[in-house]
Amino acid sequence: MRTPAARFRAVAVIEAVSWVGLLLGMLVKYATDYGDLGVKVFGPIHGAVFVAYVVVTLVSSRQLGWNRWTTVWALVASVPPLATLLFERWALRTGKLDPVGPKQLRAGMLLSVNA
Repeated sequence: MRTPAARFRAVAVIEAVSWVGLLLGMLVKYATDYGDLGVKVFGPIHGAVFVAYVVVTLVSSRQLGWNRWTTVWALVASVPPLATLLFERWALRTGKLDPVGPKQLRAGMLLSVNA
């Protein structure tokens, strides 16, 4: 993953997948008699991915020139299950994950676009 946007997108998806694993583990633990193996497996995985998401979000926000509120919403999205996917979709749609977004265009850094 060469770009900050690609790193952010990958970690956002992995964070959501780890949430699903943890939720399934909790379902098995509390709704069946099969025990808590799923929580023991997915709990630490989700914890590590959560920390990675926070770090990648903070680094990406600086590299991509996000304002304070975009960064805050990206961090808040890590709390509810699957919200990182919603944020990632919104950020992609609004150009926040575009390495040549409106900020760079206004600054005149992009001289020409090759089609």
